[in-house]
Amino acid sequence: PAVFVFTTAYHPFIGGAEIAIEHIAQRLAPEYRFFTQSAPRRNPAAAIAQFDRDLGGRVSTLIDYNAHAEATLARSIRTVLGLTPEALCDDDAIRQLLDPKENPLLSDTLNPAHLSKVMRTLMHVHYTFSKKLSHTADSQDQRHRLTPASRPILEAHFTGAPDYITPPLIATCPQAHELYDRTMEKTWQAITTLRDAGVSFEWASYLLPNALSIRFEESGDLLAFHHKWKVRSCYTAQEEIFNATIDELEQVKAIHPRIAEHILAPCYIRHRAGKTPYCPEGDRFCGIRVWKQGIEDYKRLL
Repeated sequence: PAVFVFTTAYHPFIGGAEIAIEHIAQRLAPEYRFFTQSAPRRNPAAAIAQFDRDLGGRVSTLIDYNAHAEATLARSIRTVLGLTPEALCDDDAIRQLLDPKENPLLSDTLNPAHLSKVMRTLMHVHYTFSKKLSHTADSQDQRHRLTPASRPILEAHFTGAPDYITPPLIATCPQAHELYDRTMEKTWQAITTLRDAGVSFEWASYLLPNALSIRFEESGDLLAFHHKWKVRSCYTAQEEIFNATIDELEQVKAIHPRIAEHILAPCYIRHRAGKTPYCPEGDRFCGIRVWKQGIEDYKRLL
């Protein structure tokens, strides 16, 4: 981010001081100082290779979470309700909160969860993921303001070699795939030509395509993730974020099965709650009875 300072200057017409804005280079911003100071040690090729290995073939990989999430969630539910463990055990507390059959707020399309005292207990559960999305998908992912991320300084990840996401549908067609790869190669060659000619990365980076790989860490509480996972596991969701959501739900289910059991597509939640039509998308219904599928069956190609 740019840093500005306000200075005063004589104004001949108003006979006094006017406010002038003087732009100061980003040298005062911490990321600028860290970035320049770390230059001798920076190895972007090695860094992004390590990041990709750590993903383990996933779009999104769980790297941190509350070890006692389910117990903490159940405890906070009992606190809200003024109950003891004998009156409400952990299993029943979590089921009554997260099963759409028991909690009608989960199937409400207006997402009023933040207004509910008992639903706000989901804020005590946190998850952190490492993710790799295209620039396009990342821009859409940022619409979920309550699951913020620490996104990279692009220049810190730039190696000069093509680094992009290929849509699965393009990969199914050899001719389209070849053209796509060739176009990406030409794009990065153009950027390299500009850089060799002395153009700053700031200006040359405008040629980076929407397919550019963006690597980052993202965190959020379960109240925010529940909404995000519900809407982004729909078969009409943006493809990369859909795939990231399935990755995340599978991993959460492995460590917190009681939490993840009923976090599925909107049609499943509405079906479980007994609300019709099951699909809330109207004419955009994907045509698949997703409400009958488990998370392991969620597969699509757009």
